[in-house]
Amino acid sequence: MARETQITLDCADPAALAAFWAEALGYRLQDPPGTFRTWDEALDAMGVPPQRRNDASAVVDPDGAGPRLFFQRVPEPKQVKNRVHLDVRAAPGLTGNERMAALEAEAERLVSHGAARLQRHEPAPPLGAGHIIMADPEGNEFCLD
Repeated sequence: MARETQITLDCADPAALAAFWAEALGYRLQDPPGTFRTWDEALDAMGVPPQRRNDASAVVDPDGAGPRLFFQRVPEPKQVKNRVHLDVRAAPGLTGNERMAALEAEAERLVSHGAARLQRHEPAPPLGAGHIIMADPEGNEFCLD
């Protein structure tokens, strides 16, 4: 039986990073629990003080197919290259110039939302289709694939 997975990202600003990844993946912020209409309503009821309300955030796939991404505040900044990263499949089924053009368009869109472009890798057939390495607003590397 397959297990449900969640991807957890340590960060300085969970709300901002959740908003970026929701935009990047076509996800949405997770709804508040139970019958609460807003997260502020839920956090008030839970007794969470205002200064702790950005300690965590989460985004979910609106279709329920992809994993939940959970963002948790940590005190230390990112220090080294990620050992695990996300590949955002921005050009599935495309090859060559058409693929790279689609990746470039997505890179430009994500830069406008706070990402940084790090490096472009050209197609190198038969195994290398080409990709672009990016960083999210807190410096976590990911690939446009």
